[in-house]
Amino acid sequence: MSVSSLPAVRKKSKVVNPVLVETECQPTPERRTHSQFVGSKPARVLRTVQALLNSGDIPQTAADAAERWYQDYVFGYCGYKEFSPEHRPSTLTRHDAVSWQIVRGKAMARITDVQQALGLCAHQRLRMMLVDELSFRAMGVALFPTLSASSAQRKIAAQCALVLEQLEAFEVSARKAAKQARKNKSQPASA
Repeated sequence: MSVSSLPAVRKKSKVVNPVLVETECQPTPERRTHSQFVGSKPARVLRTVQALLNSGDIPQTAADAAERWYQDYVFGYCGYKEFSPEHRPSTLTRHDAVSWQIVRGKAMARITDVQQALGLCAHQRLRMMLVDELSFRAMGVALFPTLSASSAQRKIAAQCALVLEQLEAFEVSARKAAKQARKNKSQPASA
């Protein structure tokens, strides 16, 4: 049988008009049964940071620093970025593939700077809290298997609060150093 003897298959081109429907991305009903969610948009799992904030163990600025670290981590490792509903895109710049990777590399550099400044143990706790979304109990069991669950939970909660306050202090000092560097760069050199 030759190719010419086969019946011709015609594909109909179908014009599909995309319909823009504003729907919120919501967790599935099954996912809702396994986790508690914070009433933010998009819906997020009630994380340990929110629990520390609600109990008064950390200030809002430390929770904000944790959110910025999380966004840098997701952008650096996964390559996408979440924007808030109030976000207005800049009309001054448009990213091409190269500049997008440069911005992504800067996010990775910030993650690496935090890891070098705070240490590997702090980085591990940040990952467990923010990326893996583990509870204090699950972190306590993983990091302190010989302690009782309640003791390990209290211990890890205190460590996490300390790490978040250190993260906030590191960000403040990094911003001050960057501001000073810009100031020094803009001043002309004395002859």
